[in-house]
Amino acid sequence: MEGRLTFLGTGTSMGVPTLGCTCAVCTSADPHDRRLRPSVLLEWRHDGRDRVVLIDTGPDFREQALRTKLTRVDAVFYTHGHADHIFGLDDLRPLSFVVRREGAYIPLYASEETEEVLRRIYDYTFSPNATYPNRPRVQIHPLADRTCVFGVEFLRVPVVHGEMGICGFRFGRTAYMTDVSAIPEESFPLLQGLDHVVLSALRHKPHPSHATVEQAVEWSRRIGAKHTWLTHIAHELGHEQTNARLPGEIRLAFDGQSFPIELEAA
Repeated sequence: MEGRLTFLGTGTSMGVPTLGCTCAVCTSADPHDRRLRPSVLLEWRHDGRDRVVLIDTGPDFREQALRTKLTRVDAVFYTHGHADHIFGLDDLRPLSFVVRREGAYIPLYASEETEEVLRRIYDYTFSPNATYPNRPRVQIHPLADRTCVFGVEFLRVPVVHGEMGICGFRFGRTAYMTDVSAIPEESFPLLQGLDHVVLSALRHKPHPSHATVEQAVEWSRRIGAKHTWLTHIAHELGHEQTNARLPGEIRLAFDGQSFPIELEAA
């Protein structure tokens, strides 16, 4: 089954340009150096209908949705509960009204830890006593090891973000893992036979909760995917300059980048 992956954002939690910064990347004229907060959009056709699934809804989601001309969202998977991955949830509201007219809600798939954060921050949406009439029509669903959505299986890939265990995802022959500082040994067998792998690579200098470019390159070689795309990129990495030093099969992703992917029917 053919699908499509689009990078809605490839930046770090502060985005690029970073507020108050006048470095070469933040003042670059190259549009590839402008990075919104990290998220991807997946599209495929199932039962005669086009389906749209997101991984994360960060604080730039509204701008990303306008740029991509989104008219509906059918489901969202969350990697974890940090602000740069969940603070766009409320902007699902107008899109959730679309599916409400069809008698449905947008399902949100989240781990127990992420669900607790979502329910606390968006109490006015999820509280049983919520009365706000225009709250998003969304429902949180438990994230299983394998979750089937519109005929496609999403495999949960455990990864580490600093001291947190968070979620990567494999869908067909593609895997998406952002905010990663370590990949447990038991996760590598879940990453075999990939056409595309997306890995976070913050910068060259070590960081306590994010991989460096060098770490991501090492993981890429071990995973052996045909193509590796780096995301969650800070302003220390210029797009063209960094790509010029990377192996040919490894590249920095950029906002708006889109390509076909092979999905597997569940």
